[in-house]
Amino acid sequence: MPQEDQIHLSQRIAAETRLPKQAVQRVLDLFNEGASLPFIARYRKEATGGLDEHALSQIQKAQQQLLALLARRSYILVALEEAGVLTPAFRSQIEDTWDEKVLEDLYLPYKKKRKTRAMMAREKGLEPLATLILEHRTRDLLQAARPFLSPDVPSVDDALQGARDILAEWISDDHGNRDRLRQLLWKEGLVVARKTNKDHPEKEKYRDYFDYQESVKKIPSHRFLAVRRGEQEGVLRMHIRLHEPDHLTDWLCRRYIKYAGACADQIRQAVGDSFQRLLMPSLENELTAELQSRMEDEAIEVFAQNLRQLLLAAPLGQVPTIALDPGYRTGCKVACLNAQGDLLEATTIYPLPPQNETENAAKSLEHLIRIHEIRAMAIGDGTGGKETFTWAQTLPFRDQVDIHLVSENGASIYSASDVAREEFPDLDLTYRSAASIGRRLMDPLAELVKIEPKSIGVGQYQHDVHQGKLKQSLEETTQFAVNQVGIQVNTASEHLLRHVAGLGPVLAKKIIAHRQEIGSFRSRSQLKEVERMGAKTFEQCVGFLRVRNSAHPLDNTGIHPERYGLVEQIARDQGVSVKDLLRDAEAQKRIHWQDYIQADVGMPTLLDIQQELQRPGHDPRGSAQSFRFSEEIKDIQDIRVGMVLPGLISNITNFGAFVHLGIKEDGMIHISQLANRFIRHPSEVVQLQQPVQVKVMNVDIPRHRIDLTMKDLS
Repeated sequence: MPQEDQIHLSQRIAAETRLPKQAVQRVLDLFNEGASLPFIARYRKEATGGLDEHALSQIQKAQQQLLALLARRSYILVALEEAGVLTPAFRSQIEDTWDEKVLEDLYLPYKKKRKTRAMMAREKGLEPLATLILEHRTRDLLQAARPFLSPDVPSVDDALQGARDILAEWISDDHGNRDRLRQLLWKEGLVVARKTNKDHPEKEKYRDYFDYQESVKKIPSHRFLAVRRGEQEGVLRMHIRLHEPDHLTDWLCRRYIKYAGACADQIRQAVGDSFQRLLMPSLENELTAELQSRMEDEAIEVFAQNLRQLLLAAPLGQVPTIALDPGYRTGCKVACLNAQGDLLEATTIYPLPPQNETENAAKSLEHLIRIHEIRAMAIGDGTGGKETFTWAQTLPFRDQVDIHLVSENGASIYSASDVAREEFPDLDLTYRSAASIGRRLMDPLAELVKIEPKSIGVGQYQHDVHQGKLKQSLEETTQFAVNQVGIQVNTASEHLLRHVAGLGPVLAKKIIAHRQEIGSFRSRSQLKEVERMGAKTFEQCVGFLRVRNSAHPLDNTGIHPERYGLVEQIARDQGVSVKDLLRDAEAQKRIHWQDYIQADVGMPTLLDIQQELQRPGHDPRGSAQSFRFSEEIKDIQDIRVGMVLPGLISNITNFGAFVHLGIKEDGMIHISQLANRFIRHPSEVVQLQQPVQVKVMNVDIPRHRIDLTMKDLS
């Protein structure tokens, strides 16, 4: 890329992201050197001015978009050159354009198109007539049109129609006209939806949009995506309309009509035709696509935030666990796991209707808990989950185990996956699901990375958004979560390792293979022996990998090996070993951190080192806590207005939060009912899996809706 374009690129990204120019340029340089986002965010804070992962992601996405724009600009320049229309002034105009819409508008008149009415009129030789009318060079249209008559143009009316078709295309292709309409649509446009006559099993879901309109600039993402889904299912018909379309056509007429007369009437007709047939449909499609993209980005951001919270949910840890995947007719599938998550035994019990074998089920569980020394119980929160959880709380051995209700979203997807077949080749998929629920309690992150993120069920319209963008965002979110926690390289699965910065699927397999061949890694430096582990890859990944019981005590911390020498110097200055420094709080308090500032090590890095010394091997996720639902609520029929109930936040959207109440239907708290103050987003108040107290405002049994509030609970 030319140096001038590189400078423009960093300047444009800084302007778009509102981030410091120097920091943006340094981040781009690091990207070009092969650095990953998690590595830059964690270990290059001085270079970036402490930009967090969100800012780094903004820079990366802006870079990708602008590089795509530059590639498109180069293509257009070649196409215009080949067409023989690229004058020096036009080239300069193209090269100075950094707006994708403006670029496409400039190219539009010369772009290859399917055969249009204007093209056919030109082939009939009517372009001079169109020019004559546009320039108001005649007062007698009949006389002006006669020279253009031919077998293909048998009448004056045909000649004038062809000329108007050419005029309409000129008007539509003009950049100024398109930009004016584009601005009007963003300022005054309306999203309009109407119901169709098509029958659909879920048609009633879209009742709020049967006769609906909302301002383009105000419509929220969830309503726009709901309308688009209704349109795709044939229930709704959506359009974008101008509030006052005459404003645009009047402006166009004033722009092209210079004098009164016959030519003015032809131009006026061409303007109306251009607006209705060409300009409006084209800009409506463009705006719809841009709205779709913006709304998708918002929905994807909500999904990514929810996924991150779920991935970073508190683990129970390495505790022998018994897991139950509840069911009625087919019974509850039971999986016993040891502290490492290995399957010890699987069986089925029938504590629920129609069998109601509660006594036998209790004896079976008691036996399994005793022989496998179980200390925790994980119960899936799907069908029958609340009833199974309530029953388990009555068992005589309940005080011997911690009982947890665990989200089973995605467990069935996992159980039928290649990953599950590889882990449990001889196990029925229903038991695989139970095992996954148990492992999810022990370590949500390690288990959830095996499931395609969009199947976890914490998104908003995840099936209606661009799947490529969704996948990229969720993979990035997963990678940041994995790297924030840090991974024990000797126990991590391949699926966990592939999300470590710099690794990916191939190196993850290589690490597992190396581990199986030589046994556990004894140090971080031993990772260099892994096949295809180059120096750059080692630099990127090693800080996020932990080696417990290594000869070097810092190998089990988030301190990067490139800073081991600095920590060793700090320890020497305190008169202790590095190992002792990790355990000596008083020695740590004596450190004058500012004395260790260097050219490439500032206070941000030193503070990170300080935190790691204070809490080596610390898991930032905390530890899992058990929860109880109201025992008096069995189904939606038991819900009454005014009840105050315990619940768990099960999903978060832009418009509110959903709450699991222990029954099939989740309740919904609108954003206005989350707090006694104004909030911009529900995440300011609640997080996934957070226990909350809610009050019932309304129950709509036919529509399976429960409206809740967290305000005025008394």
